[in-house]
Amino acid sequence: MDINKRKIINDPVFGFFSLQSELVFDLIEHPFFQRLRRIKQLGLTFQVFPGANHTRFEHALGAAYLMRQAILTLKNKGHNITDEEAEAVTIAILLHDIGHGPFSHVLENSLVNISHEEISVLLMEEINRETGGKLDLAIKIFKHKYPKKYLCQLIAGQLDMDRLDYLGRDSFFTGVTEGRVGVDRIIKMLNVWNDNLVIEIKGIYSIEKFLIARRLMYWLVYMHKTVVSAEFLLINILNRAKELAAKGEKLFATPSFSIFLKNQFQPDDFRKNISVEGMPLLKHFTMLDDNDIMASVKVWQEHPDPILSYLSKSLINRKLFKVIASDKPFPAKKIKKLKTAVKNQFNVTDNEIGYYYIDQELTNIAYSKDSENIKILSKKGKIVEFSQASDINISAFSKVVHKFFLCFPKELDIN
Repeated sequence: MDINKRKIINDPVFGFFSLQSELVFDLIEHPFFQRLRRIKQLGLTFQVFPGANHTRFEHALGAAYLMRQAILTLKNKGHNITDEEAEAVTIAILLHDIGHGPFSHVLENSLVNISHEEISVLLMEEINRETGGKLDLAIKIFKHKYPKKYLCQLIAGQLDMDRLDYLGRDSFFTGVTEGRVGVDRIIKMLNVWNDNLVIEIKGIYSIEKFLIARRLMYWLVYMHKTVVSAEFLLINILNRAKELAAKGEKLFATPSFSIFLKNQFQPDDFRKNISVEGMPLLKHFTMLDDNDIMASVKVWQEHPDPILSYLSKSLINRKLFKVIASDKPFPAKKIKKLKTAVKNQFNVTDNEIGYYYIDQELTNIAYSKDSENIKILSKKGKIVEFSQASDINISAFSKVVHKFFLCFPKELDIN
């Protein structure tokens, strides 16, 4: 192996590690992957937790490192995993996020009408063509089309390396200690039974802690009410910009960002990789990152459209909307009162009122026992469902939790 490719990564979460593979190194160097340096892992969460400025880049590296550890554990327990499979599954987890758009999940349904997972596959296939088919096996595993089911579960499953990395990493950078997970122990307890990934009985308490951490991180970080306010503010900014662009209004934007503002591309446009203004659509997508969005929002503060200007100033200067959270839907009477207040305060039409308030329901489930059972391997070699093996009340984790959020400008007097 080229000595220049024996890179050692100094990770703040896992310490020093290396990914010993020339192909993996070349993929890290690829522009599609380097773009992840410019996309925040947690979107606008830094508006609440100042340290949450880590990116998809280090998350992908961390997940790849954990994958190496998991493969080593399974091989040491006698499971036959070839070097080719080990490299392929590492590549699959390394590239699992290359399809993310700016600010990760925030703009996924606003900027483009296609999931980041599907764009990841399309970009992996693009790299595969460039490398003469070196990613064939990795793509099969990523798409869950490989015979060894447990390898696919390491990519996307209840205990995949993606979740094990982001929970600990997000906990570290936000400072929310409730999210700390015993990653090393969980990986050491991994095993395979009947082609499925399982956890040995000695690791059951680590799994309980993992589920508790996941549940707490969702409500303390990922769905924190102020984070929700900031994210929906950005979504409304983008929606207003797209509305103006559709009417022919001139908006400051980088060339590729401008294309997405003026067009409503469909999933088939990405699959066919249509040419737009002389460049393939996927290429335009890979030219986008957080910087395109924030540079535009900064300039839009002075745009003559009062709605776009107000919303942009609110985000840039962190004048976020007030948030009221509830376990029940807000009464129609309260929503009507809010709409009237918005209309009077900002002198907008009925169609424009929606830019100044957000009435949103969010749901979360920590453990879906119906679709993603965690299986526990007993000392006698028998398999037991986690819900039966654990002595804690699983219903708290398998229950779908609904929360309702109402966001509106703080200057409105709404009781």
